[in-house]
Amino acid sequence: MGSPLGSRSISRRAAVLAAALLVATVWATRPVAGGSEDTVRLIVDYGDGASKTVANLPWAKGNTILDAMKAATTRSHGISFSYTGSGDSAVLTKIDDVQNEGGGAGKKNWQYWANGTYGDRSFAVFELQAQDTIVWRFTTEQGK
Repeated sequence: MGSPLGSRSISRRAAVLAAALLVATVWATRPVAGGSEDTVRLIVDYGDGASKTVANLPWAKGNTILDAMKAATTRSHGISFSYTGSGDSAVLTKIDDVQNEGGGAGKKNWQYWANGTYGDRSFAVFELQAQDTIVWRFTTEQGK
């Protein structure tokens, strides 16, 4: 049986870890300082430990993720991307130099999350709200 000091130490560590996770979550989803409220943020996770954030992208009512990505291409350290189809059938095929691997077990492809929720429709029709955060991840099926 452990000592009372040992269990207090573990509880204290758990509380500190929980507080750190809360702060990290708030930090990651906060509006960008100095940015307009009528903006969105795009984060690209290349699946190899590298990522890129393009902040303060202009937003207007009716804008889609596709519109935000097009705006990100105009930035000096923005992105390039390719896609096929249009509207409901648009599929992202490449961001910068990372291209989809196609179907099959263990194959990685570009997938998006909007404000932490997995994308349930084409990025070309997903309407954004001001201060939304879009994360594109190069990963296996639904981030598995």
